[in-house]
Amino acid sequence: MEFTGGDISTKTAGFTLLEVMIAMAILAIALTSLFGSQSASVALATETRFNTQAPLLARMQLAEIQYADEIIPADGDFGDDFPGFQWELSVEDAAFGESEILQQLEGELLHLILVVSWGDKLFSYRLDSYWKGSL
Repeated sequence: MEFTGGDISTKTAGFTLLEVMIAMAILAIALTSLFGSQSASVALATETRFNTQAPLLARMQLAEIQYADEIIPADGDFGDDFPGFQWELSVEDAAFGESEILQQLEGELLHLILVVSWGDKLFSYRLDSYWKGSL
């Protein structure tokens, strides 16, 4: 038996609009979660970079400060080697509160507070040190 033309409708292969819309919705949900986890990964990598470099830079800067003849409050950056990293030093007399033994050292020790920051002070690391000397 042979079929001709108009009586029988033929189906063509393809997707309906509803199937395409469901596939697009699934793809959008998957990509949204993928991009969310990717941005969290980048944020953690950035924080890890700072937490690794800042203590090393603080110790390096503190060594340079203590090597100088006079310890005075100052600030600066780490140049082109570490772009975006800044440091700030504040100096005060060391105060030891109510301890009678440690109060004997007051006036002879300086409390050095070195803060290393990065990214417009988005991240900061504080290093406290004591140095024999006076203001």
